[in-house]
Amino acid sequence: MPIRVLPPQQAARIAAGEVVERPASVVKELVDNALDAGAGSVTVEIRGGGLELIRVVDDGSGIPADEAPLAFQRFATSKLPADGSLDGITTLGFRGEALPSIASVAGVTLVTRTAEDSAGTLVELADGEIVRVSPQGSPPGTSVAVRGLFRSVPARLKFLRSANAESGRVQTVVQQFALAFPEVRFRLEVDGKGSFASPGRGSLRDACAAVYGAKLAGSLLEAASPDDLPPDAPRIHGLISPPDVSRSTRGQISLLVNRRWIQSRALTFALEEAYQGFLMERRHPLAVLHIEVSPQDVDVNVHPAKSEVRFRREREVFSILQRAVRGALVAQSPVPTVHSSLEPIARTGFARGPSTSAGFAGGPSSLSHEEQVRQAISMFAPEESPGQAMPRRQVTPMLRVIGQMQNLYIVADGPGGMYLVDQHAAHERVLYEKAQAEMAEQGAQVQGLLEPVVIDLSAAQEEALEEGLDKWLRYGFALKRFGPRSYLLRTVPASLRDSASDPEAAFLAVLEDVGAGAGTAEWEEKMAASIACHSAVRAGQTMRQEEMESLLAQLEACERPSTCPHGRPTMVHLSAAHLQREFGRR
Repeated sequence: MPIRVLPPQQAARIAAGEVVERPASVVKELVDNALDAGAGSVTVEIRGGGLELIRVVDDGSGIPADEAPLAFQRFATSKLPADGSLDGITTLGFRGEALPSIASVAGVTLVTRTAEDSAGTLVELADGEIVRVSPQGSPPGTSVAVRGLFRSVPARLKFLRSANAESGRVQTVVQQFALAFPEVRFRLEVDGKGSFASPGRGSLRDACAAVYGAKLAGSLLEAASPDDLPPDAPRIHGLISPPDVSRSTRGQISLLVNRRWIQSRALTFALEEAYQGFLMERRHPLAVLHIEVSPQDVDVNVHPAKSEVRFRREREVFSILQRAVRGALVAQSPVPTVHSSLEPIARTGFARGPSTSAGFAGGPSSLSHEEQVRQAISMFAPEESPGQAMPRRQVTPMLRVIGQMQNLYIVADGPGGMYLVDQHAAHERVLYEKAQAEMAEQGAQVQGLLEPVVIDLSAAQEEALEEGLDKWLRYGFALKRFGPRSYLLRTVPASLRDSASDPEAAFLAVLEDVGAGAGTAEWEEKMAASIACHSAVRAGQTMRQEEMESLLAQLEACERPSTCPHGRPTMVHLSAAHLQREFGRR
């Protein structure tokens, strides 16, 4: 085929694909412009998931009448110096691509007015071409309405999700802006109903309360970079979750570099490394961290969506972030000192958990790791003979409860030495197998609520719930629609009865754990594991002697007693031989 130059309109639509991926991308670009214009209040309105209408209204500086049409010319921008230098960018936008890209795939109407102008200016575009420019009465600021997004590019519509899911993405974008600019008032309306609002009082904790709720926001810990840093070093401040608050995904980690919401594997890794020893496996923190870096030390011109940046001194940022987070965690909950290595009880067909310490002093066993594992298996599992398959059910030793240590572990005496049982992990295993057994027989036992609880969901949460509402009922959550994205919760699983004082929090925690995909085997396992996790006795909870004895008896009856549903070991073994060596008896 011969080489030819693409028509301008086709080239514009192809280029728009790099900037305008979905309705949330449009909202992000328009709000970027509003904030760069100094807005103190931003209202976002969407209909039909943003495909029918997106309107962003701000009270910023506006665009002079003679420059308003120029805003839709590709690569026209007021945010770079005359020489076009990309060093030291301090604005959110700078490419001059957003408005022309949006106009190439939708109908756009802009109304803008500066404080100096007596009247506003209206600019209307269709298929990327200006069709009308006229005076228009308006308050100072700018309003941009985008209608019929992607109607001229129907192939793009096939890759979008439902209207609820796209609305949820838009809400996420607006909420991230509220966390990045707590001094700005944000409001989001979805299909004519208020969906989100931030107070704009300048307090990050108030902004977190608007996004995550007042109760959770009040529990967050303040994190800040050390005071002894050089003047030109990066600075970090923000809020992080305490050790007893965690999430099943990384979706609530917000990293804001010079107010820009970014994605960074390196910084996310640094954050999670700082939580080592504080969180269970496969659990993730909630964090809102502002990272202030000299504009000359960060390159924001990495990706058209401006969601990635490149640091000139990434290791320094990495280190300071870790110190800030770790310092906040240690100040509230010091890390326990590790003195010796104890082996989890191993079972054929199950992965070993990490070596664990519970605060006992002493050196490592003289037996090799393989010998210790063989010893444990030989003591508590039948020996496998040639041609004979191991029985499916695992066998645990008969244990006698001695007491409780640090309100975390049950100390027990048993064949061959001492055992430390993680009370939460053990109870999780018991409840998980109980839930699976109930579902296989007749469905979950339920606990009715004295009064139904009204629960408001985000668009994404509603989509995940509606996907399998009947499955939620089978597991004990009786829900009935009560309005747009509102539901009445009438019952919870009986195992969650201790959480009945806050059934909304219990339900939302399970919903956050399991997500979408109702009906799949993985979803069913997640549901049972989540209910077990949120029903189980908590770390730090005091247990009576009879409660500990009952728990160990139930654990002994489990099919897979050696690990919790998430794969962590339920117990570790300190052999009698090891104790004798430590006390000089052999």
